[in-house]
Amino acid sequence: MLRYHTIPVTGFAQNCSLLWCDQTNEAALIDPGGDLDVLKAEVARRGVKLVALWLTHAHIDHAGGTGQLARELGLPIIGPHEGDQFWIDGLPQQSQMFGFPKAEPFTPTRWLHDGDTVTLGQSTLNVRHCPGHTPGHVVFHSPEIQRCFVGDVLFAGSIGRTDFPGGSHPQLIDSITQRLWPMGDATVFIPGHGPESTFGEERRYNPYVKGT
Repeated sequence: MLRYHTIPVTGFAQNCSLLWCDQTNEAALIDPGGDLDVLKAEVARRGVKLVALWLTHAHIDHAGGTGQLARELGLPIIGPHEGDQFWIDGLPQQSQMFGFPKAEPFTPTRWLHDGDTVTLGQSTLNVRHCPGHTPGHVVFHSPEIQRCFVGDVLFAGSIGRTDFPGGSHPQLIDSITQRLWPMGDATVFIPGHGPESTFGEERRYNPYVKGT
């Protein structure tokens, strides 16, 4: 069975999720944006074996620590979609702009596309490409535990910003309604910031996507 624990990192309180298969103890970190000592300590505390880093998108608070962690631990970087190449290229500038530790550039080991799958131990997650917040944003859906790690596509009571370069409000709404809602109202999502919620809750009450 897949298990997870969410660890807020950086001054932006970004939800980095430690995900692991409890049968094999293989683990991945989703969006290791920073505070690497905190993340390594949690991996050690859980007694799991970190085998990969997964990225939903390449904004600094989600991807800032990725290059360093991959280099130090010899880990593959999985995701996001190629649409975020320019955000990856700009990570050093982003880190300077927002006062983050200098971000190391990197090249993902594997780009992800809509309909791909990723595996962790004996569990498989589905990948959906959900542009709008960034062009290359992806989400990771586990039907097994009815959870979706959505990055900055959707929040409890809100949606991702679309005023950054490459952002698109209509595209983001399409991603939410066409890619997320079909996963089912009971699916719990883990956003990039703030508390968890369900897709059904957001369809009913989120003012940005209510009734869609």
